[in-house]
Amino acid sequence: MLQKPLCLFIFGILLFSCSQKEPVPFEDIPESFPVLKKVLENPETFKAQILYTRIDRDSLGNPVFIDFNVGLDDQTYFYPASTVKLPVAILALEWLATQNIEGLTAETTMLTDSVRPSQIPALVDSSAENNLPSIAHYIKKILLVSDNDAYNRLYELLGQDYINTKLKKKGFANTIINHRLSMPMSEVENRHFNPIRFVDNSGNVLLEIPARETSEVYANRNHPTIGKAYYSGGELVNEPMDFTYKNKFALSDLHSVVQRMVFPEKFSSGQRFQISESDRSFILKYMSMLPMESDFPKFGLPEFYDSYSKFFKFGTDKTPIPARFRIFNKTGNAYGHLLDSSYFVDFETGTEFFVSAVIYTNADETLNDDIYEYDSIGFPFFAELGEYLYQLELKRKKERKPDLSPFRFSYK
Repeated sequence: MLQKPLCLFIFGILLFSCSQKEPVPFEDIPESFPVLKKVLENPETFKAQILYTRIDRDSLGNPVFIDFNVGLDDQTYFYPASTVKLPVAILALEWLATQNIEGLTAETTMLTDSVRPSQIPALVDSSAENNLPSIAHYIKKILLVSDNDAYNRLYELLGQDYINTKLKKKGFANTIINHRLSMPMSEVENRHFNPIRFVDNSGNVLLEIPARETSEVYANRNHPTIGKAYYSGGELVNEPMDFTYKNKFALSDLHSVVQRMVFPEKFSSGQRFQISESDRSFILKYMSMLPMESDFPKFGLPEFYDSYSKFFKFGTDKTPIPARFRIFNKTGNAYGHLLDSSYFVDFETGTEFFVSAVIYTNADETLNDDIYEYDSIGFPFFAELGEYLYQLELKRKKERKPDLSPFRFSYK
């Protein structure tokens, strides 16, 4: 019986290319990447999933994708944390593009009211230059520092039906978005959405959206659980935590959202986000902008260092990220999970690749106890994985160097 190629089975990797001319990712992790090596050797403990896309360019400069993965399983549940904010932010611009109301833009003042005890109004935003909230400003806060309230406001604007129907039609078969973040709301309350008004600079109402609710229940039908115990209201509950009514965002779906923003031409019209080129540039600009580069909202040191939301390669390194690098990404962090999905660019060497990953760091299997191995395992894993893939890319011989000028933005 013939022995199958080793490259097909190292750490359970499904490889789509085994060319001898290219370095085979994850085949032999050097000792200089100890955390990455440890994580890949212990899949049951860390439940890591990795999706890496090499990019070559054809004779016309068009991108050609070659995918590799470790442990990828769209049916295995993990908590997606803040990564769900990215598609909701994009869908807010898609929704806006269909309104066709004179004067209604992403910068128009958006006033959120409340009609239920669980709801919170939002009539001002002190981080905005004019102290008023808007779709554009909420998106900036989501992409710069992963602001929870900003996401909640766009979730309330769109509602579950719009979000989930749109994503399903675009082919995201393993995604469910069904709740606000960092708000102790029941599943029922999360199906109610605040009334919203858009007003012009004179206070005239351009669009008024009443309070709404959905009767559809968007839930994880396989009733996933995580851990062995969890804290609720300060009390320890000695059973796994139920995630039936929590968001789901499979790693392949997250990876694909980033790819559709960077290279929409690689996808059919029905799979793309239906936004203008200027809106797409706006999203990409703020996906790649560093917190210190923003004036409104303003984020300063020591809390908001360059790698605050850039896990790959830079981890928690608080030194400035060199200007040659740009990372177009979205991160997440909750319940022991760390996630990042990125398009990584080095302008000096012409390096470009996609990488998405999730890791679970919760040795005591107790949720909400704030005892997670983020600093000892999670962030070092992302730093080493990013550096490992970057070094691998530098060794690759490419027939054509990409034109990365479309991804140079002015951040002033």
